[in-house]
Amino acid sequence: MKATAAILYDVKEPLVVEDVELLEPGPHEVLVRFAANGVCHSDLHVMTGDYPHPLPVVLGHEAAGIVERVGAGVESVKPGDHVCSSYIPSCGRCWYCINGRPTLCALRDKPRYFLLDGTTRLRKDGRPLHHFLQVSGYATHGVLLEEGVIPIRRDAPLDVVCLVSCGVLAGAGPVMNCAKVPPGASVAVFGCGGVGLNTIQAARLVGASKIIAVDVMANKLRWAEEFGATHAVDASKEDPVARIAAIAGRGGVDYAFEVVGTQQTIEQALASTHRGGMTVVVGVCPAGTRLAIDPTMFLQQRILTGTSFGGGHQRTDVPMLIDLFMDGKYKLTELISRRLPLGEINHAFDLMRQGEVKRSVIVYE
Repeated sequence: MKATAAILYDVKEPLVVEDVELLEPGPHEVLVRFAANGVCHSDLHVMTGDYPHPLPVVLGHEAAGIVERVGAGVESVKPGDHVCSSYIPSCGRCWYCINGRPTLCALRDKPRYFLLDGTTRLRKDGRPLHHFLQVSGYATHGVLLEEGVIPIRRDAPLDVVCLVSCGVLAGAGPVMNCAKVPPGASVAVFGCGGVGLNTIQAARLVGASKIIAVDVMANKLRWAEEFGATHAVDASKEDPVARIAAIAGRGGVDYAFEVVGTQQTIEQALASTHRGGMTVVVGVCPAGTRLAIDPTMFLQQRILTGTSFGGGHQRTDVPMLIDLFMDGKYKLTELISRRLPLGEINHAFDLMRQGEVKRSVIVYE
């Protein structure tokens, strides 16, 4: 069948929107008609070359849509079901999954630019196109693994809840699943873009007493306060570590979340915690990034860890966050600054680079 997709042929070049051929789903695969896909920095890292990836590739991994057809053996979804993509699949059978850590599923060890049989379902003029994280959501249709789609309620707006497929869960999950922030704790969040705003509102949701937002852009600090930050620190004007220590007391916060992905901000986040505090790295760093850390910080029982896709149970966490949104307890619509058609996808990335949006969404209907 035919689909329209945004293809990256070369790094540091614009995406090219054109018609492609999409093969039928194979066994345990699902054909999804995408309704929307969020615009995420992880895609931008591939476009800039900071995250090396085989080319050409159809990017996009924060998608929601409707199942149109299923391959042989598919049991968890059927045509007509509404789904969110899961850029980390969960097989439910490997050591990680059966031990309660499905975001570390063994399927992550497979090349994510192919489906499980080592081939792609995308073609352009007979030439294979690579998948991205086995989603490739910058397209009108896609073939995904059965393990890579999560059924959701049908009354949720797909052009909003697509955000849960990456940025929302990636930001909120570390608070709830990794750090397990208790009521009354103090929190610092480095980076107040689309993901960091979810870290902030999750900290508010669990009852953190002090939520300190750190960024270098005034507009992002204003957004942070709208989503629940109690304090704002402009790192372009003052030392964030010293300022956080002054606000939190005891030498720093209980929990720091780094949602930028740079050496400097990770080191600052760790330094902003007190003895015994925890730092969780959420941001995706360019390949080759290294840290310079004084090991005596670990002798003071500081914890430095990381997470991806929220570090919990994606097949239950995604529907849970959508339920919270539908019940008016979690902000999703407010995260969306722009909705754009696929033909304006390069403009969407320009807006992201300029820091002018919380999140943009590519819509197909």
